[in-house]
Amino acid sequence: MKRIGILGGVSPESTVSYYLRITREYTRRFGDYGYPEIVIYSVSFQQYVDWQKTGNWDAMAQEMIRIFHALHAAGAEIGLIAANTLHRVFAKVEAESPIPLIHIVDPTAATIKEQGLSRVGLLGTRYTMEGEFYRDRLRQHGIETLIPDATARAEIHRVIYAELTQGIIRPAARDYYKTVIDDLVSNGAQGIILGCTEIPLLIGQSDSPVPVFDTAALHADAALSMAVTLE
Repeated sequence: MKRIGILGGVSPESTVSYYLRITREYTRRFGDYGYPEIVIYSVSFQQYVDWQKTGNWDAMAQEMIRIFHALHAAGAEIGLIAANTLHRVFAKVEAESPIPLIHIVDPTAATIKEQGLSRVGLLGTRYTMEGEFYRDRLRQHGIETLIPDATARAEIHRVIYAELTQGIIRPAARDYYKTVIDDLVSNGAQGIILGCTEIPLLIGQSDSPVPVFDTAALHADAALSMAVTLE
C-alpha cells in the first residue's frame, strides 16, 4: 500500500472531498478500513489566488515543487494536486517532483472515453476554461472541448471564488450553472466536465441531461487505485 500525498487547501472545501472519497471508496471496494495513509499539505489559499490574478505561475510552480518535496519527506509516494487550475503548471512541477504525480485530466478523459463520448463541455475557473493547458490535454486523449461564452465564464468563475470555495451553496447559482449546461448540450456537448474541484459541491448528475464528470472524485479514485496496486 502506497502513502498518498495531497497538495490541498486550494480550496479547503474540495480538499475534504478528496480525503473522504479515498477513504470511503476504499471501504466500498474492499469492505474493510485498510485504506492507504494520506498526508495533506494544506496551503494558504490567498497566496495562490494572488499568483493567479497577477499571472505569476512560475512562483506558484516553484512553491508547489517545494511542497511535493515536503510531502515526500513525510513519506508520500504518490502525489495529487487537489485543484484543476493548478494543473496549468503540472509539467514543470512533475519534472521536479520526487514522487509520481497523477494529472487530473487523465482519469477524467479515460472515463469519458469509456462512455464512448468525444465532445464535452467544460466548466471551471476562467483560467481553466480559457487556458489551453486543459483543452490540450483532453485533445491528446481525442476529446473535443466546448466552453461557455464570455458572460457565462465570468459568472461561473465568480461563483467559484466568491461562494463555493467558502462553502456557500446557493440555489440561484445552481440554477445558473444548469442553464449554462443546457446551452453547452444544445451546442453539441455529450457530457459535462466539472473542471473545478468545488463545482461538485453545487452540481450533480441530477442537474444535467448528459453525463457529468466529477474531476475530484475521478482523481481521488485514480490515486486509490495506484496506492493499492503498486508494490
